[in-house]
Amino acid sequence: MAQTGKSRQRSEAVREAVAQAGGIAESPSERAPKRGGDPFTGGLRRREVLPLLVLHFIASEDSYGNQLMERIANVTAGVLSVNPNTMYPLLRRLEGRGLIEGHWEHPERRTRRLYSITSEGREEYARIRDEVEPFLDSVQQSIGSIRREVYGE
Repeated sequence: MAQTGKSRQRSEAVREAVAQAGGIAESPSERAPKRGGDPFTGGLRRREVLPLLVLHFIASEDSYGNQLMERIANVTAGVLSVNPNTMYPLLRRLEGRGLIEGHWEHPERRTRRLYSITSEGREEYARIRDEVEPFLDSVQQSIGSIRREVYGE
């Protein structure tokens, strides 16, 4: 059932009131993304953490998309979940940039596409790793501060 203009305005007003009551930032630029994002996972996605993890796992062994999604979910305890609509375009971009190479496990049947890292990919992995580390340190410090504040740890 489609919302009318008044209904949509009322829903937005309710969301804003709830956000203000909860202490969420008021200005549009300070609000969390509307697509259900939050500052931690949104920051993880914006800071090249996903390409970092993909290159990290592929550097250790040839991997395919579903395997990478499972490994990322496991290492992040589900905080950074990745679906095929995110993973496969990323793999194609990395492959297009020459950072990884893909080949079919069984070319005659096109079962799974395995990816391996290239020498350019290893260089980019090192660059991203150095660039992302301060951000991950700040997230870890923030979470520690929140835990200490709330739980007295």
